[in-house]
Amino acid sequence: MKKVLVLGAGMVSRPLVRYLLDQPDFHVTVASRTVSKAEKLIDGHPDGTALPLLADDTDKLEKLVSEHDLSISLLPAPLHPVVAKMCIKHKKHMVTTSYVSPAMKALDAPAKDAGVMILNEIGVDPGIDHMSAMRIIDDVKRRGGKVVSFKSYCGGLPAPDCNDNPFGYKFSWSPRAVCTAGKNPACFRENGKQIDVPRPELFTTSHTVEVEGLGQLVAYPNRDSLGYIDVYGLEGIETMFRGTFRYPGWCETLKKIADLGMLDETPITYPAGTTYAQYMAKFLKTPPTGDIRKDIAARLDLEENSAILDRLEWLGMFSDETIAITETETTPLDILSARMDQTMTYKPEERDMIALCHYFLAKFPNAADERITSTLIDYGIPHGDSSMARTVSLPAAIGANLILTGKIMRPGVHVPVKPGIYNPVLDELATLDIKCVEKTMPAA
Repeated sequence: MKKVLVLGAGMVSRPLVRYLLDQPDFHVTVASRTVSKAEKLIDGHPDGTALPLLADDTDKLEKLVSEHDLSISLLPAPLHPVVAKMCIKHKKHMVTTSYVSPAMKALDAPAKDAGVMILNEIGVDPGIDHMSAMRIIDDVKRRGGKVVSFKSYCGGLPAPDCNDNPFGYKFSWSPRAVCTAGKNPACFRENGKQIDVPRPELFTTSHTVEVEGLGQLVAYPNRDSLGYIDVYGLEGIETMFRGTFRYPGWCETLKKIADLGMLDETPITYPAGTTYAQYMAKFLKTPPTGDIRKDIAARLDLEENSAILDRLEWLGMFSDETIAITETETTPLDILSARMDQTMTYKPEERDMIALCHYFLAKFPNAADERITSTLIDYGIPHGDSSMARTVSLPAAIGANLILTGKIMRPGVHVPVKPGIYNPVLDELATLDIKCVEKTMPAA
C-alpha cells in the first residue's frame, strides 16, 4: 500500500484528500495544526489517518516524512524547502502547488542524486496554466511554427450570479495571502520591450480583457513573466505576459489601500476597544477632524463620493465597531485581512469561479499565422467544493498518483511543462470536468 502524507488541511485540501482516498491501495495521512480539520477531511475513511502537527515540530515532521512514500506540502511556501530537504534525505517524493523558490531550485541536484522527484507549481495558477499553455506551444512547434506573443490570465472570482459586494471579490483562499500578493513587483515583455513594474505601481499597470461569456474583466501583471520564457521554450518571443483577473473596481481600490499603508506588516499594538475608525485614523498625516471618511478622502486625494471610499465603508473600516484583534501585537495587514475574512466569504449556497485564458499569436513559415485561444471557466459546487479548491488541489493529487504508480518519474525539482507530465494530468482533469476549450483562427 502506498502511503501519502498531506501536510495542511486548509481551504483547498478536501478534493485532493478525497481523490487520493479513492485510489486503490493508498493510505492517506493528513497532518494539521488543527486536527479537527484533518479529521473532517478523512471523514472516517478506513484508509485515512488524521494527526496533529505543528510545522515547527521538525522532529515529528521528519518522522512522518520518513514513514510515507510521498509528501504533499500545503503548508506556507517558505516551509516547502524544509520538507523537501527531509524528503531528499529519506529518498521520498514530494508535490507542492507553489512557485519554485530559489531555495527549492537549489535542491534540484540533491534531488536527482537521491532519485527523488519534487513536483512544484501543479495547482491552477501556477499549474493548469502551465500545462494547458505548453500543450499548445509544443503543438505549434511540432507544426513548424513559432509563438511570437503569449498572454495568459487567471483569476479566482465570484461567479457572476454571486458577485454581490462592492469589491467584486470573495475569498476562496487565504485573505492575507491575496492581499500580500498585491505587494509583489512584476515584469513582462510587450512588443520586444521589457516592462518592470515596481510594487507601488502594480495595480495601476492594468488593462481590460473581454472574456467570452463573462464580459470585461480587469487584469494586472502576475509576478515575473520573463522567468517563464525559458521554462516554456519561448526564446526571442516579442510579448510575454502573465496576469491576474479581477472584476472592475478591484485594482483602483487595492492601489489606494496599499498607498494608505493598510498592507503594512510592521508589528503594532492596538489598545483594547480600538475601533475600525480609530485604526484608520492612524494612517492620516494630519490631525483627524472627526469625519474619518472625509479625512481618508483628503489623505488619498479622492472625492468624498468616491466608489473606493464606498467600498471601504461597506467593509466597515469607518465604523465604531471594535476591531477583532486587541491588546496583542499585530499588523495593519492582519487587521484588514481579518476584516475581509469576516465580510467577504462565500455562503454555502454560493459558488466561485476560476477564469483562465491564454491568447497566442503563432507564425508559420509556409502557412497562415494563427491566433489561438485556450479558455477554462470552471464553477464551484453550491454546498460542495469550491472551484478554487478543485482546480488547485486536484492537479496536485493527480501528480502524486502518477508518481506513486510509476507513470511519471523524473528525479529533480520540476514544474509540469513536459509532455510526459502535462498530458496525463490534463487528460485526467478532463475526466473530472476540468478542461480548457481551444479555438484557432487566422491572424488578421
